[in-house]
Amino acid sequence: MKTRITELFGIEHPIIQGGMHWVGYAELAAAVSNAGGLGIITALTQPTPEDLAKEIARCKEMTDKPFGVNLTFLPSFQEPPYPEYIQAIIDGGVKVVETAGRSPEKYMPALKEAGIKVIHKCTSVRHALKAQKIGCDAVSVDGFECGGHPGEDDVPNFILLPRAAEELDIPFVASGGMADGRSLVAAMALGADGMNMGTRFLATKDAPVHDTVKQTIVEADELQTRLVMRPLRNTERVMKNAAVDEILRIEKEKGADTQIDDIRHLVTGAKGKMVLHEGKMDEAAWSCGMVAGLIHDVPSCEELINRIMGEAESIIRDRLMGAL
Repeated sequence: MKTRITELFGIEHPIIQGGMHWVGYAELAAAVSNAGGLGIITALTQPTPEDLAKEIARCKEMTDKPFGVNLTFLPSFQEPPYPEYIQAIIDGGVKVVETAGRSPEKYMPALKEAGIKVIHKCTSVRHALKAQKIGCDAVSVDGFECGGHPGEDDVPNFILLPRAAEELDIPFVASGGMADGRSLVAAMALGADGMNMGTRFLATKDAPVHDTVKQTIVEADELQTRLVMRPLRNTERVMKNAAVDEILRIEKEKGADTQIDDIRHLVTGAKGKMVLHEGKMDEAAWSCGMVAGLIHDVPSCEELINRIMGEAESIIRDRLMGAL
């Protein structure tokens, strides 16, 4: 299945693994890339640029296929050393970077000069158009369904994707609610050139997270996620647990006066790591999409991607072409 995304990134299948904090290690990225998708290492999961360089080298030992690095630009007073992280990416010979968070405009010259293809995560058409304007090669369009940060517009993919197709010239992938061959065919019918999956790749044998996390996703339905940090206009979709219940209680009590310090102890990255790596499921909020309701098993990345492509081809051949 050739699309503008497979051609742009030199991959076999139009499937990208989203960058996920404490999850996007070399093991998962290599497994996705070896299966024909585009695996993504998460840069800021690595404590230093030197650690990222080692992780890139480790991934190259596991795959000779293209893989990318996620670089999230955080609204922080103590900004990570982004130029050094970018230099590690360049020195490692990585040719694809997934940017997220704030606009990557400041860093685009360095990335483009190194011949790196940039795909930026966007939650709205206006942000996607800005990404196109500053020179991004592609965008990942994140609908309201997605795990993590869905933005503040609350527009689901059935509207957001065709709107993006109407406005954009560069290729884009659908993110949020993507799980199987049905997702891929639907996304492409709505104008996307492929799909990005985060939560679905969490529930794979290759994901370096605790088995309890994977089983929690399998057992969940589409009603188990919650939106936190809405009063802060930094909305995050997370899996319901005791920590999330407490966040929502505090936010309800304080309303518009909620401050990040009121809930920081329940959303901190260090505690999120305890959930994902140690299986302490009530320790903190952790990102998860509504797509959990469509996840019923824990396959390998190879099994998952092969199944998705087989389902997609069957749907196109039997259901769509057969209806003509």
